[in-house]
Amino acid sequence: MTCPRYETEAFVKYGSCYDMRCALAHPKSKGDQRKVFELVKAGGWLMWPIIACSIAATAIILERLWALRRKRVIPANLVAQIWKTHSRNKLTNAHLATLRAGSPLGRVLAAGLVNRMHSREVMKESIEEAGRQVVLELERFLNTLGTIASISPLLGLLGTVIGMIEVFSAIVGAGVGNPAQLAGGISQALITTAAGLSVAIPSLMFHRYLTGRVVMLTVGMEEEALKMVEVMQGERERDQEAAA
Repeated sequence: MTCPRYETEAFVKYGSCYDMRCALAHPKSKGDQRKVFELVKAGGWLMWPIIACSIAATAIILERLWALRRKRVIPANLVAQIWKTHSRNKLTNAHLATLRAGSPLGRVLAAGLVNRMHSREVMKESIEEAGRQVVLELERFLNTLGTIASISPLLGLLGTVIGMIEVFSAIVGAGVGNPAQLAGGISQALITTAAGLSVAIPSLMFHRYLTGRVVMLTVGMEEEALKMVEVMQGERERDQEAAA
């Protein structure tokens, strides 16, 4: 196959039309990869902890966004399904085991259903104990994400300090007449600061967002658990009779 339009230019610049087409199809891929590697190299060894923090933060954010979906934590109409099963006298230990393994809300409700033959206070205490454990599981890795958001700018600041130390060391050794000797320390100071902030800012944003989602899910589970206790203890029926 020939390239009539670009044949002469191709053989002059690339040696063949095929080489020219490859260069046109992937003009910047290798150059961009080289630039990224050069930035990491110019930032010094502190870039590697910052990169590790970014990978860990990304993994935590994706995992928590998946785990904290409302339909997974608080399935719809779960209390109504439990009441129907209970009213038919089919609420067995097997059903409780399935409920406990199905969702975080199911685990909380199952703790209360185990003590459904006892008083309201006993049911609420068992629900509160299970609820505390469930909330801890919902908050899993959020402390780590908050720590990453805190230490990433500090790592960048440390790189800035190290870079400025290298700048002043170069000035002491060779003076200010050769800017090339100062460029390494200055670039390290700027690159590590930018990298640390680029990791810290989204980590802090998602930490606040995920913490707020955990609070909302906790309130929703409390409402559903209270609804179940009132239904099991017959308080809602008595309220309706009093209103009638």
